[in-house]
Amino acid sequence: MSNSDSQATTTDPTLDFFAGTVAGVSGLVVGFPFDTVKYRFQNPSSSSSSSSTVSRYRSTFHALTTITRDEGLRGLYKGISSPLATAPVLNGMLFATYRFLMKFQQTRLDDDRSHDRDPTLYQVFLAASGCGLVTTIITTPIELIKIQQQKQQQHLLAFTTKVLPARAVALDIFRSGGLLGLYRGLTPTILRDVGGYGLYFFGYEATLRMFTPPSPPSPGGKKPWGPLLLAGGVAGILGWIVTFPFDVIKTRMQAHDIVVLPVVRRRRWRWFSGTGPSTFQTACNMYNGGGRLFWRGLMPTMLRAVPVNMAVFGTFEAVVWACS
Repeated sequence: MSNSDSQATTTDPTLDFFAGTVAGVSGLVVGFPFDTVKYRFQNPSSSSSSSSTVSRYRSTFHALTTITRDEGLRGLYKGISSPLATAPVLNGMLFATYRFLMKFQQTRLDDDRSHDRDPTLYQVFLAASGCGLVTTIITTPIELIKIQQQKQQQHLLAFTTKVLPARAVALDIFRSGGLLGLYRGLTPTILRDVGGYGLYFFGYEATLRMFTPPSPPSPGGKKPWGPLLLAGGVAGILGWIVTFPFDVIKTRMQAHDIVVLPVVRRRRWRWFSGTGPSTFQTACNMYNGGGRLFWRGLMPTMLRAVPVNMAVFGTFEAVVWACS
């Protein structure tokens, strides 16, 4: 996150947490409309209408304008309450955990001079991959709730008169499947985030080091905005391009029907999805439908990744610099 000689190991993790939380808010506000479009492209089969999502929306920008026209701006931000309450804090935890794992590698696994050097890109990848593994504990239920809300907004399920708030959706899932019901899609989320975050921070550091001088250009380690924003955009693209099929599988699993009636019959759910398909079953069904299904929604994700991660890293570095 920083390429100065000493800042990478001396920044307070508490400051990382605070700066990451602020950055998470900015990234969420910028990127959530694209996330809504991505969901609708990835899960068209849940439509209750005769025309599918793919035929209704000709492109990402057409989908954005159509949703705004038909449903208003609220349609683009439906389901944001759950991630807004948790995603910024999760982003702060991500950056703080990254710093902790990086310092652990440098102080416990390297020689005594390691804290005077920049971490290697291999160390960056390992620390970021560890972050991805830790954060899946929180991201899995958050994304499940968000996707169920987006599904209700898109199709207005016959059993509901309005879109349920995040708390009500979470309670319905918990009543139907218990705590484990909230972790439907955990396996593809782990596969996505471990490799995705590794490539994410790797791309950021590699690009930043390529386009900035070896030493800080100004007191306090402030970096030039051009390379910083470029590195953020590269990080977003690299973090998604390889792991995107796992995200599609996760979305399909989490969009599987969950009973949201006021009175439901209790049942024992399996670890991930109760009566829903497993990761392997979902992947097989998608493969039978054509390999292109694994990349559906890639364009809105790429369009989202660049401005969102420019905002995230730009905000993060600005807060760290201002508070240092």
